[in-house]
Amino acid sequence: MESTMPEQKLLFESGNEMAAYAAMQINYHVMGYYPITPSTQIAEVLDQMKADGRHTIGMIPAEGEHSAAGICYGASAGGGRVFNATSANGLLYALEQLPVQSGTRRPMVMNVACRTVSGPLSIKGDHSDLMFTLNTGWIILFASSPQEVYDCNICALKIAERVKLPVIVAFDGFFTSHQKQRCRVFADDRVVREFIGPLSSDLGVLDVAHPITLGSYMNEPDLLNNKYQLHLAMEAARQEIPKIFTDYEALAGRRLSAVQSYRTEDAEAVLCVLGSAYLTAKAAVDRLREEGKRVGVITLGVLRPFPGEEIAKLCKNAQTVLVADRQDSYGAGGGNLSLEIRAALQQTGSYTRVLSRIFGLGGRDFYEKDAVELLEACFDPGAPAFDYYGAYKGQSDFAPTPYFAPISEQESANPTITCTESEGKVTVRGADVRSTLSRPKRLAPGHGACPGCGIPVNVNLLLRGIEGNVVLLFQTGCGMVVTTGYPQTAFKVPYIHNLFQNGAATLAGLIQIYRQRQARGEMPEGEITFIMVIGDGGMDIGMGSSLGTALRGDPMIILEYDNGGYMNTGYQLSYSTPMGAKSATSHLGDALWGKSFFHKDMPRIMAATGMPYVATAAESNPSDFIAKAAKAQYYARHFGTAYIKCLSACPLNWGDQPSTERKVIDAAVNCCYHPLYEVERGITSLSYNPEKSGKKIPVGDFLGMMGRTRHLCNAEYDEIRDKIQDEVDRRWNRLKILAEHPSL
Repeated sequence: MESTMPEQKLLFESGNEMAAYAAMQINYHVMGYYPITPSTQIAEVLDQMKADGRHTIGMIPAEGEHSAAGICYGASAGGGRVFNATSANGLLYALEQLPVQSGTRRPMVMNVACRTVSGPLSIKGDHSDLMFTLNTGWIILFASSPQEVYDCNICALKIAERVKLPVIVAFDGFFTSHQKQRCRVFADDRVVREFIGPLSSDLGVLDVAHPITLGSYMNEPDLLNNKYQLHLAMEAARQEIPKIFTDYEALAGRRLSAVQSYRTEDAEAVLCVLGSAYLTAKAAVDRLREEGKRVGVITLGVLRPFPGEEIAKLCKNAQTVLVADRQDSYGAGGGNLSLEIRAALQQTGSYTRVLSRIFGLGGRDFYEKDAVELLEACFDPGAPAFDYYGAYKGQSDFAPTPYFAPISEQESANPTITCTESEGKVTVRGADVRSTLSRPKRLAPGHGACPGCGIPVNVNLLLRGIEGNVVLLFQTGCGMVVTTGYPQTAFKVPYIHNLFQNGAATLAGLIQIYRQRQARGEMPEGEITFIMVIGDGGMDIGMGSSLGTALRGDPMIILEYDNGGYMNTGYQLSYSTPMGAKSATSHLGDALWGKSFFHKDMPRIMAATGMPYVATAAESNPSDFIAKAAKAQYYARHFGTAYIKCLSACPLNWGDQPSTERKVIDAAVNCCYHPLYEVERGITSLSYNPEKSGKKIPVGDFLGMMGRTRHLCNAEYDEIRDKIQDEVDRRWNRLKILAEHPSL
């Protein structure tokens, strides 16, 4: 039979790479995506493949997962084949879009590299994200190995188009997503496309000759019928999935199934686990079988539609089934998998005892000895019905020891800096580097940032100009990760973290509580300066929240450290990445030449809100930076939101040396890629004009100092470099015109 099968070749790849490989062979029409660990690699690999000319998928980088889901829905509304990949909080951010996709019956495929949902923040693998999707109307496949990731992705699109429902292909983050194994793939891409079949979808909302309304407003009883039809489609999937799996087995010689089992035929005790833990559990079963214990293990390859009957058949001889969940449905007495298996067995009239254990949260490794202990618990008649496996008892008398003494308001005072207001402008005096040396650092040197990283440099420069009490909020990013590794912190002042998309709103809520509690006499009088630090592309996904804060005028300072990419996930393109720059999602190749659009002008966007103070700063001009920080504090105290943007070096991803970063930042200022200016109550003024000082340089000099953009100095990219120069000149000339006009 094997001789009649299409040729396959052997690869040594990870689950993420296999998902990308299947997508490349399918050659989807569109992928809307946003990078989030540990699924990011899928988009990175596909982008490299596109640069190499191996597919023609239209890859659209969104500014957040919610928009990525919207891109996918819009593409599927046009009847095309659509692909996405995400994880963790990114999946939850997109969650409200999932029922729209299924409720309007638009097929697509989304890979989920399962990861812990914060908080607290963790990027390691468990299933706490995936279980939120159980009620969204999506078919859910679960792959236990990189090979299954490939196979499931090929079957997923065929299933989706057969029953007109979207499909999730889930697998363990960092275990399956990143661990490489030997895998077989079809040597000829056409084999995959022929198996899936030609696109038979209608044109959807693109059919102007037969216009339809997609996603109309609907009341009962029509909505009830709509959901009933979705139910029928899921039941149709229950019948179609085994058929498609059988067809695929005939083609590939590999079998996929809704439930896989190992040595369960006569098992008295059965362990049920999802994903990569299944392979470990099989080894534990063999060991206990050698000891004469009749044990077995099952795993699920399909979560929706739930294969309850198949599970019941496999467990019919078991006296105890222990379900190990990598997530908890808090307060329900078990994770979602254990609750559903318990219900499935009850429906068959089974009296099998079901034990639930929560294990492996936050990516905790699962070893053979762990599976042995779980199976042996099945033979203990006194074993609790529900418990956490591997949790340790905390110290009831624990009292945290502060790493740093709190900074008093007197210590942070700096009488040399004064702010005076006159004729609609604030003048700062005494804001030089020397006069601020005595001010204690709120961000201690004990952090884990890379050598040459601009984040601590810029944060400390800002804080040199800020006197008095400070509360800091960092949104997710490198700055947060390298300073707050539990149980330590590098901050000497109060600190809070929230996600990319919601930092400014979170700080706004804290400010309101501060005001309310002061007004009610619940805390002492005094002033606190609230500062949000945002970067690593946070002003893409977090722009809406920041604009809302600016429009409300919440009294805070927003510091954007612009390092020109999503550095915390391994440097994917951000909207602030320079045009033409190479990144993990803007490769160089025969078909691609780096990032395809201009960098975002965030200060002008913030200024358009009418906020009282907007400024740009640079570590190469430290006195200017400190003065603007002091001015921002004045405006935050008296008028509302203040915003400062600084260019922040990242040697690791910029492709330069830590020792040269100050020169690189200085070149960005002198070529006017990052001009220094202020917008004070709507009036623009230049802080520094390199033309007048005779230091103006071409933008190519700046680009040539970094490995990510050095290729743009080659003759073959003259046209791209000239476009960048023209755009930088246009923005600079506009700034000069604004600065010369008394009302602008």
